[in-house]
Amino acid sequence: MGLLSDPNRRKALTSLLTRLNTPICIVCYLAAIVWFMGLAFEPFTLRTYMSENAMGSTMVEERFSSGERALSLAKEFNAHKKKAGGMPVEWLVKSMQARGLEVFTQSFSRKLPFPDENKERYMVRGTNVYGILRAPRAPRTEALVITAPCSPGNSNNQAVGLLLALAEYFRNQVYWAKDIIFLVNEHDLIGMQAWLEGYHHTNITGMEYSPLQGRAGSIQAALSLELSSDVITSLDLVLEGLNGQLPNLDLANLLYAFCQKLGVLCTIQGKLQRNDWDTAEGYTHAAQTMVLMVLKQACGRSWGDHGLFLRYHIEAASIRGINSFRHYKMDATTIGRLLEGMTRKLNNLLERLHQSYFFYLLPSLSRFVSIGYYMPAFGLLAVILLLRALDLWVHLGTPALTAVDGVTEAEQPSSPGVLTVLTPVVISHLTGVALYLLPVHLQEMAVEHFPVSETEAVVLTAIAIYTAGLALPHNTQRLLSGEGTEQGWKVLKLTALLYLAVLLGCTALINFSLGFILAVTLVPITASITPHMPKSLCALAMVLLSPAFTILYCVFIYQELIEVPVSLGEGWMLFLSVISQGILDHTLYGSLVYPLLALFIYPCWLMFWNILFWN
Repeated sequence: MGLLSDPNRRKALTSLLTRLNTPICIVCYLAAIVWFMGLAFEPFTLRTYMSENAMGSTMVEERFSSGERALSLAKEFNAHKKKAGGMPVEWLVKSMQARGLEVFTQSFSRKLPFPDENKERYMVRGTNVYGILRAPRAPRTEALVITAPCSPGNSNNQAVGLLLALAEYFRNQVYWAKDIIFLVNEHDLIGMQAWLEGYHHTNITGMEYSPLQGRAGSIQAALSLELSSDVITSLDLVLEGLNGQLPNLDLANLLYAFCQKLGVLCTIQGKLQRNDWDTAEGYTHAAQTMVLMVLKQACGRSWGDHGLFLRYHIEAASIRGINSFRHYKMDATTIGRLLEGMTRKLNNLLERLHQSYFFYLLPSLSRFVSIGYYMPAFGLLAVILLLRALDLWVHLGTPALTAVDGVTEAEQPSSPGVLTVLTPVVISHLTGVALYLLPVHLQEMAVEHFPVSETEAVVLTAIAIYTAGLALPHNTQRLLSGEGTEQGWKVLKLTALLYLAVLLGCTALINFSLGFILAVTLVPITASITPHMPKSLCALAMVLLSPAFTILYCVFIYQELIEVPVSLGEGWMLFLSVISQGILDHTLYGSLVYPLLALFIYPCWLMFWNILFWN
């Protein structure tokens, strides 16, 4: 405190930070990248452990032995699904009733803002079927959910069969202290969203659905099953939910503990854990796993049905069966016993999962990176913006030295007019509003005048508005007065730097991965841009580091990490698909990535674009 309260010391510190501003910023940027990549090195991470006492031991005896029955039910379900041309509602209702469950259905419908060409749907109608196993030893105030989506074709039939077999087995046990809901939802996330909104009496996405006739207690946890083969070689744990939310780490630890107990191969991001962390190959494997999690979390979409539960503070995860070319095989009985053990452990909970971490990264299932370890990497990037803002603030308050009749005098710089700064800020944000609203609303007009589909019209309109924003400097300069031009761009940049620092900071608190990726690409160019730099070269650098190109880079990196590399043409088509899916996810489920980029990040980037072409 004495350093800051003493005027002389404060002046010396400010002078030092101003004089060494650029070297400090470069060191901070390099340190941030090195820090982040070092998080995958095992000695720098923490070993996972069970924080919840009720789940601290896997000492339960799993007795499920109806694996063959589950596969038989899966074949029967598949036959009725083909016969019905979709969800076999009547067969599911009878099957659940035969197992002693209270069975209910829910119909729903949702009109998409534009056709989803990935799944070839526009007007979606479906039915959810769920059965409730009432707890015989408790007042029925709490519940667990086991769900299996009804997917088209031959997908996920085994999951539905296993769900029904588990319901039959659980019905004969007397130790349940929580209601157990067995849910089969149609149309994947749309059906799950309808059921959750109906269960919690909310409607935040404009979904049309019938009210639920049967309810259980407050849902404590949920497991989503995705099995599409009679033989499974490994189980992949999917944690990433809507807007980058993650379940409590104890839920992941519970699955990993039972996989170890039963000898089941368990993966995360589709990658098996390696023990040779002290080799280059081991570190590379851990780094790829961690970066994959960062990319999936940053996109803000739900990577399974579990992701929508997290919005309601329900800890959930998806368990995905993988059938690869590994020699190790496991049957449905083993998977059933694993789910039985997990359900029994969750049944023992006296309160919601809360003692372990909610913010973490996983380089492997046995190691994790907590928020206290990965946040400094973002902090180093944010410091760069604050240091550049401090440098501008000092220069704005420093009088300019002028020589009059051989005598040097300090001339107080003139202050820029309000319109000088306000005009580009307002116009940039109006462009962001147009980018957010117009693509969907102008699709009909675009289809009438151009030979494109509705989805292509939405995506191409968004790209057109994004590109039109590059003309903003030539338009805003006509509205600006010529007074205080030099001071004007400095004030605008000071405002933009602080604005970007706040935006990225708030984003990183909610979704670290998204905030970090945006900071890595935006901070270097925004911190260094001035009107006195070479226009052509800097304009190219700004475009290549813009939000749209950041998404494009992430698409190619993701494809490389999952070992499915794509060509430039294929990558461009995936990029267009990501844009359309982002708009759909925002409309259907409330994903915040698209409005964040359109209404805030892109306008902020346009403010720096104006600074480059400042006259």
